[in-house]
Amino acid sequence: MSSTLLWLKAFLPAPLAVDARERWRAVAGAAIGIAITALLCRMIADMGFAADAVGPWLVAPLGASAVLVFAVPASPLAQPWSVVGGNVVSAFAGIVCVQWIPDTAFASAAAVSLAIGAMFALRCLHPPGGAMALLAVLTHATQFQFAFFPAFINSLLLVLMGIAYNSLTGRRYPHVQVLPKSDAARSLGRFTAADLDVVLARYNQVLDISRDDLERLLQLTEMEAYRRKLGSIKCRDIMTSDLIVAEYATTLEEAWALMRQHRIKALPIVDRGRHLLGIVTLADFIKHANVDRHEDFGERIRHLIRYSTTVHSNKPDVVGQIMTTQVRVASEDRHVVELLPLFSEGGHHHIPIVGLNSKLVGMITESDFVRALYTAQPSGDA
Repeated sequence: MSSTLLWLKAFLPAPLAVDARERWRAVAGAAIGIAITALLCRMIADMGFAADAVGPWLVAPLGASAVLVFAVPASPLAQPWSVVGGNVVSAFAGIVCVQWIPDTAFASAAAVSLAIGAMFALRCLHPPGGAMALLAVLTHATQFQFAFFPAFINSLLLVLMGIAYNSLTGRRYPHVQVLPKSDAARSLGRFTAADLDVVLARYNQVLDISRDDLERLLQLTEMEAYRRKLGSIKCRDIMTSDLIVAEYATTLEEAWALMRQHRIKALPIVDRGRHLLGIVTLADFIKHANVDRHEDFGERIRHLIRYSTTVHSNKPDVVGQIMTTQVRVASEDRHVVELLPLFSEGGHHHIPIVGLNSKLVGMITESDFVRALYTAQPSGDA
C-alpha cells in the first residue's frame, strides 16, 4: 500500500464498537439534559435572576458539551470540572480579548488560544471551551456576567443532569481520573501500572480516555490473548489431584511433618466429606511462631509444633487453630485463564480446586499455571 493511499485512508472514520442500546442511551440523555437545562435557564432569565446578563440564556457550545457528557462520560474531557471549569474560564478568556483587542478576527484567535492555555493550566481541557471563547468574541460580550450566566449556570445544570442520568443508566459519572497511590505498582500481567505511566509520559499527548479505562482495556486485551493461547484448558486439566490434606484436629507437629516430607508449602484442611475448611501455609506457621530473627527460627517452630501437656494453654496445638479460613477457590471446569488475576495481582500462590458439592478435588500452584502457559499452543495452531 502506497504512502499516499495510506494517508488518504486516515480520513476514513473508524468503526464504532458501540451497540444500539448505548447509542440510544446517549441520544436520550442529550435530549433530556439539554431540555431540562434549557427550561431551567429560560425560567431563570424570565424571573429576572440574571437581569444583568448579556446574550442568550442558552449557549450553542453546550450542545458540544452534551455530546461529551452523555455519549462519552468516561472521557477526561467530559468530567464535571472539565465541563464547568473549561466553559467558564473560556468565557472569561473571550471577554478579556473583546475588551483588549478591537479587531474581531485577532480577538477570536487570541481568545481561543488563551482559552486552551488556561484550560491546560487549570486541568479542565474541554473542546467546547474553544467555542465558548469564540462565542464571547462574536457576540461582543464585554461584561463578565456572561461567564456566570449563561456559561456557568448552563454548564452546571448540564453536569448535574449528566450525573443523574449516567448513574441511572449504569455509567460512572464522574469517572475516576486519578488512581490511588497504592495501585501505582499493580501488575497488569507482563507489565505493571508503573510501566504504563512511563509510556504515557513518553507519548506526551492528550488521550480522550481515562487512565484507569486504558489500564482496564490493556488488562482485558491481555486476558483475551491468554484465553486464545490457552485454548479450552480447564482447571481440571492442569491441577494436582493427588493432594496431601489434613483435618481440623491434625496436630501442628503432624502437619509440619507432612509439609516437610512432601515438600509442599500449603496444606488444605478438610472435613470428613472432603469439603474445604481452610488452608495452612508456611506463612501461617511463621506468623504464629512469632519468628523475628533468623537464628530463632528453628527453636520457635519447635516450640510452636510441640503439643501442650498442660491443661490451660494459649498456644495453638492443631491446624484448625492457625489455618486461614478465607480461601479463594475455583471450580474444576473454570477456564484457567481466569486465574491469571489471582496469581498476578491477588498475591495468591495456591488455588484450591473444587468439584461437585464443593468438594476439594485438586490444587493449582503458580508453577502449574506457568507450566500451562509454556506448553499450551494457541487455538487453531497445529
